[in-house]
Amino acid sequence: MKGNKKAYWVVILIQAIYAGMFLLSKAAFDHGMNNLIFVFYRQAAATVFLAPLALLFEWKNAPPLPFMTFVKIFLLSFCGITLSLDVNGIGLVYTSATLAAATTNCLPVITFFLALVLRMEVLKLRTTPGIAKLVGIVVCMAGAATLAFYKGPHFEILSHHNQQHHGDHHVSSGKTWIKGCFLLLLSNIFWGLWLVLQAFILKGYPSKLILTTLQCFFSSIQSFAIAIAMERNVNEWKLGWNVRLLAVAYCGIVVTGITFYLQTWVIGKKGPVFLAMSTPLSLIITILSSAILLGEIITLGSLIGGLLLIGGLYSVLWGKSKEHVVVVDTIEKSNEHVIIVNTTDETCQR
Repeated sequence: MKGNKKAYWVVILIQAIYAGMFLLSKAAFDHGMNNLIFVFYRQAAATVFLAPLALLFEWKNAPPLPFMTFVKIFLLSFCGITLSLDVNGIGLVYTSATLAAATTNCLPVITFFLALVLRMEVLKLRTTPGIAKLVGIVVCMAGAATLAFYKGPHFEILSHHNQQHHGDHHVSSGKTWIKGCFLLLLSNIFWGLWLVLQAFILKGYPSKLILTTLQCFFSSIQSFAIAIAMERNVNEWKLGWNVRLLAVAYCGIVVTGITFYLQTWVIGKKGPVFLAMSTPLSLIITILSSAILLGEIITLGSLIGGLLLIGGLYSVLWGKSKEHVVVVDTIEKSNEHVIIVNTTDETCQR
């Protein structure tokens, strides 16, 4: 019982950490930090944090790294991490921390859809779980469309003074908001593709900590090349003792390093579905925190879109869990049948 309670508290902590990531990233961008430079510093901090751990815990027992696997990891890092984070940063500049947190609820659905396209998943439309997964995909798309095209009334949680101070920056124009929403969804597509393709690489190279460190290292090089090509002003690269440094350290060390371990622990205790079902918590925490700390204005469209995304997420997860139960039951029945057959054979032989 204590272990179960601990898993719930750890899952809340994980989602709070992700909410902090959205808030600090947005705060850093609002204070003028270039999002491309931010991604480089974040990945460099993650590499510095993870490298000693990888050398300490996995280096001795790690399998050899073939050249083709090396190339695949490099390309996967570019697609799933560098592009995903760069595009996400631009989308966050155009929109809000709340929208960024809301679109992460699309990730499990997007990942499932990509796995379906790559024939790693099956959608059986004649079964209840199959219909639930299809409904989840459609509802998720409806939620994304609502976030992009409908704002509706504003909910003023803060005082008029704070709304006036933040309003011009946080309420984007229609075109900018739609562009930002599209970029955030595109970022999640890159991330989902990374999750799906990483499964293939893990089969040939199962050292997870070294693989994660390598990807952070490659992403650091790639994001540096992109950032230096787009921004040559030395002053833009300075961090200082401010929110920029805090955001980089937090996202690089706490999010990439500590959360990686916590997620692995939760998956080991309660399974991946339990972790995925906790995703909406980060949206709830982000909505409240961004309104109070950043002065972001909450719109009816954001709330409705977020609820639709959560509904689509749970519909897909419910379908997945039901299919898993059916598979487990089938395997157990098959094993019972094998035991009975073996017992009968032994009796005949005697």
